[in-house]
Amino acid sequence: MNQTKRTLCAALGFFVLAGAASAQDYPDRPIRLLVGFTAGSTVDVVARTLADGLAKRFGQPVIVENKTGANGALATETVARAKADGYTLLVSNTSSLTVNPLLYKNLGYSVPKDFAPITTITTYPLVLTINPTNPKMANVRTLADFVALGKAQQNPPLTFGSGGNGNFLQIASEQLISAAGFKATHVPYRGGTPMQLALLSNEVDFNFDTLSAVPQVKAGKLRALAVSENTRWEDLPDVPTVAELGYPSVQFSAWLGLVAPAGTPPKVIDALHQAMTELGKDPAIRTRLHAQGRVSLKSPQAFLEQINAELAQNADVIKKANIRID
Repeated sequence: MNQTKRTLCAALGFFVLAGAASAQDYPDRPIRLLVGFTAGSTVDVVARTLADGLAKRFGQPVIVENKTGANGALATETVARAKADGYTLLVSNTSSLTVNPLLYKNLGYSVPKDFAPITTITTYPLVLTINPTNPKMANVRTLADFVALGKAQQNPPLTFGSGGNGNFLQIASEQLISAAGFKATHVPYRGGTPMQLALLSNEVDFNFDTLSAVPQVKAGKLRALAVSENTRWEDLPDVPTVAELGYPSVQFSAWLGLVAPAGTPPKVIDALHQAMTELGKDPAIRTRLHAQGRVSLKSPQAFLEQINAELAQNADVIKKANIRID
């Protein structure tokens, strides 16, 4: 072996050993958690809960960064292009990983190729909500009342909000509208928080919302007509499911998950998954997370399988509802 080859091999060996040592010592500096939605949104609240818990466990700052826009795509692309070292992570919702890739032609990322799944965090139903102060909704007490109004109110049709064009909240609403047989106009917002505020101010007529709507329902500011899973949500035991009310095809369970850039060292993924597993056992963390859904911590492989299955499922929903992004 000549001197050049020996030097090259030594250099390669150094970088391999340095990478292994880096993964072994993880983390040794602050971690960024990117969120593609606004402060106060479900994703943001969960990310800040995780940041608190992970910072205590790792002894390093964990910083939440809100990078909003394009239905979460800007933050998702940033993580996809980040260095695969475990210091830039994404707290994602259903939209960013299993809806956007089916709707946007020029996304700056590919799913699942560009990501290393770590774990799911929470799963939750959506809540069909109306504002009881809206004159149109004065006589709407049930889903049947709502569907009857939707069929009668076609000039102009009812309006509904979502967290952005192609957002999973839009997909859920389109599912119901299609199953019920009426038309409604979609009004996109930059995240779930402004969407909910729009309903509270009667800018739109109804929303399929996350569990962030539950406090507003309990306060009487919003009225819940149904939840989108096949079992009732424990915090709204008197609110029936869409399946109970005659729409078994309208089933939608949303989720939040934690992912890293593809190529992140397995030891780093393992360290993050183990940390998340321990956080899931912390009563204080579980209580905070439960306000946003059921705590559900899957393995990286199980999370990957879920992503692939939902890409196929959502493709079918989008095709049937003819959802397009212009």
